[in-house]
Amino acid sequence: MSAFKSDFLRTLSERGFIHQISDETGLDDLLARETVTAYIGFDPTAPSLHAGGLIQIMMLHWLQQTGHRPVSLMGGGTGMVGDPSFKDEARQLMTPATIDANIAGIKTVFSNYLTYGDGAKDALMINNADWLLGINYLEFLRDVGRHFSVNRMLSFDSVKTRLDREQSLSFLEFNYMILQAYDFVELNRRYDVRLQMGGSDQWGNIINGIDLGHRMGTPQLYALTSPLLTTSSGAKMGKSMSGAVWLNPDMLSAYDFWQYWRNTEDADVSRFLKLYTTLPMDEIARLSALGGTEINEVKKVLATEVTAMLHGRANAEQAAETARKTFEEGALAENLPSIEVPQAELEAGIGLLSLIVRAGLAGSNGEARRHVQGGAVKINDEAVSDERRMVGSGEITADGVVKLSLGKKKHILVRPA
Repeated sequence: MSAFKSDFLRTLSERGFIHQISDETGLDDLLARETVTAYIGFDPTAPSLHAGGLIQIMMLHWLQQTGHRPVSLMGGGTGMVGDPSFKDEARQLMTPATIDANIAGIKTVFSNYLTYGDGAKDALMINNADWLLGINYLEFLRDVGRHFSVNRMLSFDSVKTRLDREQSLSFLEFNYMILQAYDFVELNRRYDVRLQMGGSDQWGNIINGIDLGHRMGTPQLYALTSPLLTTSSGAKMGKSMSGAVWLNPDMLSAYDFWQYWRNTEDADVSRFLKLYTTLPMDEIARLSALGGTEINEVKKVLATEVTAMLHGRANAEQAAETARKTFEEGALAENLPSIEVPQAELEAGIGLLSLIVRAGLAGSNGEARRHVQGGAVKINDEAVSDERRMVGSGEITADGVVKLSLGKKKHILVRPA
């Protein structure tokens, strides 16, 4: 479809969010005609979402910005089962207490992107445990289960890939797609939800919900999926050298989050400006036209804009300034990430390799050794080549810390405690 009438689909289209839509014309007409309520489901498998989930949050953000009502659905009920889609093996089952704690952690992020409240276009945070935990199993089988064809469910890619690899799919997991489909119907009945969005791996599950709605008498429901994103070199979004790029500030600092985006590959900068910032398209076009060394300045703009949405403008600018002082002036910035080491340990001396691991700059002594042998490690900005070196109180600078660096961009301050 060349041109959308609705602001929402036009915005998503020009920014690169759209992979598939179940009925483009029907959905576009609905969005152009009335305020539409749409949802995305989030699995509470950890206390925080990571950067891989940001594309979904941004879709909800643009939905609200273009005059519609977003719903962030927490999978408090389905989380007790676990989504088997494209997984090689069953997820570890979580206790209700773990699920509740994870939901509480995840909730804190959404208010940076969405306005919640009681107004017609205010976002809603809903937990599917509200209706799933009270289900009567026999009634559910009779009223909902009878609408599902096992033959059809076995044909879904998410199920087929698991079976083709001869990895067992439990009956518990097989139920997940029925529960997710039922969520869509229940959300329509309770909140007039007409659209479900998600990553392209969710297409089969969402279409299942539309089909169930049709059989159970809902109005026409719609599906919209975004492309599954990888970086230009093929890495998964939301993963960095040192692990997941968490969105909760207590799990990853604003500075480290800023650094993740600053290290974006050149080929991804334009695409990420469209997907992850709210900069106007003409400004993105101007920035995308810059090349050569100026691309690094564009990456800083990207990092600052993405960080400002999550951590606030002041924290984003502070992260940018910390990076500037550290890399351009070689100064010791107080805002660098730090670890505390007992004073007694420093006085006795700590092995360099174990300190690198403790600082999170390597996952093992072997990896730390390779970094030292490759000339990537510095103490107080001086290269270190002896992997058996001890780091002690003699290295504490006038600022009261030891600066431990890996390459040009990773710095940790070791503080005596």
